[in-house]
Amino acid sequence: MPAAIETSRDSRTRILDAALHVIRAKGYSAARVEDICEAAGLTKGGFFHHFSSKEDLGLAAAEHFFGVADRIFSAAPYHSFPDPLERLLGYVDYRKAILRGELPEYTCLLGTMVQETYETHPAIRKVCERCIAAHVATLATDIEAAIKKYGIANDWTAASLAYYTQAVIQGAFILAKAQQSSLIAAGCLDHLRRYLGLLFTCSRSARFSHAQATTQPAWSF
Repeated sequence: MPAAIETSRDSRTRILDAALHVIRAKGYSAARVEDICEAAGLTKGGFFHHFSSKEDLGLAAAEHFFGVADRIFSAAPYHSFPDPLERLLGYVDYRKAILRGELPEYTCLLGTMVQETYETHPAIRKVCERCIAAHVATLATDIEAAIKKYGIANDWTAASLAYYTQAVIQGAFILAKAQQSSLIAAGCLDHLRRYLGLLFTCSRSARFSHAQATTQPAWSF
């Protein structure tokens, strides 16, 4: 690959990496192009060589964040667990394990941007929603497998439970920002893990109890 093309790609990645940090630290609205250029060690001329506007950067940053996160989660150890419920609980454990460093290092760029831009920048909202939905789909696969394996009878869907896990995680990030600490987020994830475990355990128990009741003689007490 020609050196000039390689250098150009490298500078674009530096801008995107810087944007992930700055936007998660300041929010999309407060993050200035100048701040991102300073964090990337590049000039505004270099910025506008790759991006036509701040919104253009926001769209690319969402895709970049999703790509990085997808590679990280795809390589996480919980995928090796044979039981789908163990994989789901392992996912929550992994989310807790990566609550490290400063807030911009572990909070979600997608959640941060969509809260600010859902009405003012519909294009950013759409790309954030699409990336979140893609991550949800990976969870829904394991949830669906767990439902089938454990014979869970329910009035909810695998997708709805996958979205619920993301609602808890995004809410935990907001609380972490409010308290300037990851401890509250870790506690929320502990409760999420307990809930998921109880959800499958109680659903199985309820189904077993119902099956027993329907097979008992009418005169049995």
